[in-house]
Amino acid sequence: MPPALPPPFPTLRWLSCLYLAVWIPAYAHYWGRADFLYLCNVGVVFTVAGLWFGNALLLSSQAVGTALIGLVWALNLVWGLLTHGHGLTGGTEYMWDPRYPLWLRLLSLDHVALPLVALWAIRRVGYDRRAWAFQSAVAAVVLIASRFVAPERNLNFAQKELVTYHSWGPAPVHLLFLWTLLVLLVYWPVHALLSRRRAP
Repeated sequence: MPPALPPPFPTLRWLSCLYLAVWIPAYAHYWGRADFLYLCNVGVVFTVAGLWFGNALLLSSQAVGTALIGLVWALNLVWGLLTHGHGLTGGTEYMWDPRYPLWLRLLSLDHVALPLVALWAIRRVGYDRRAWAFQSAVAAVVLIASRFVAPERNLNFAQKELVTYHSWGPAPVHLLFLWTLLVLLVYWPVHALLSRRRAP
């Protein structure tokens, strides 16, 4: 029997678990358990699992799922810094809310760190081309659940979309519209780019 290979991320996987040990109770206490249903927060858990197991599919799916969204979030945050909290789009207003501790708000910088970590990790383990389909399926399940969990919070914009804050028809139509935008305009371009890379 050949010897077991060492884990591909021997240090980072422990650091990511340490982050999770702080992040989960903090978010549960301050934001509520429903907050874990946000796609970005699902991505945190999947990325930590991917680092722990060295799983290329989990890491690849989160590279696909977070690269463009993380970029938009970061641009929104920078714009808010320049305009005293007025973001380009919604989604970062809470970063300027003094009712919440600064350290808690700084945990949200994982929106920037997560795609960078995922992209760096797949340089080592390779890009799994099933990632687009897997992440699309995850998004479908999460969007449907978001329609029913804490509807007043509009999790993942499952009630009203981001730009015009309108619902695009009945629930199935709105969810299908939102999912299609995610799959084709957010996930597919990243998948297409990463698929061109050769495995290490």
